[in-house]
Amino acid sequence: MIDSIQALIEDYRKWLREETTLRAVDDYVEITTPYLDRHNDCLQILARRQGDRFLLTDDSYVVEDLELSGCQLDTPRRESLLRTTLNGFGVHKNEDTQALEVVASKEDFALQKHNLVQAMLAVNDLFYLASSTVLSLFNEDVAAWLDLSRIRYTPSVKLSGASGFDHRFDYVIPKSDSHPERLLRTINQPNRDSAQSLVFSWIDTRGTRPQQSRAYA
Repeated sequence: MIDSIQALIEDYRKWLREETTLRAVDDYVEITTPYLDRHNDCLQILARRQGDRFLLTDDSYVVEDLELSGCQLDTPRRESLLRTTLNGFGVHKNEDTQALEVVASKEDFALQKHNLVQAMLAVNDLFYLASSTVLSLFNEDVAAWLDLSRIRYTPSVKLSGASGFDHRFDYVIPKSDSHPERLLRTINQPNRDSAQSLVFSWIDTRGTRPQQSRAYA
């Protein structure tokens, strides 16, 4: 069994070595890896010698790609998520260039290169593959819009329905002189299940709310 696993590890090393390419770019060396991002493009990093050490960088690719895709990293929660993820790999973000960077010695170059690539993959996963995180960030955007619009609201309200079940709405906007009470549920990715859930929640709680109350998604 050990011999079989060892052979597989050697195959992996061979694959990684053969599928990694190098190209000189000014005073950097561009390293193209066989690892794919969410666009199915090979991840690339740049390496530059700094004295007896090496600077490895993604040349701002990951953060810029997220922002171009509509995922801004300009709130405390998002910055915290990014920082925590990078810290797990010993990688830091250059605040001036937004590049993900790590400094390596000759002895730990392979390890630091691996850490940077894994950090690049993890950041993409964090913001685009974890649906709970995406929904949380979407809720944050909704709250920011409500704050910007100076709309009073109560977040994450649990209401009891006629059936005896509790239903959670992300925001409740209280009644004003010009508008009735409004119940809001954020739906990041609309589908049949989320629509049915909202309809049931509203039908079940409508009888317990003021007559003019409205529900929105």
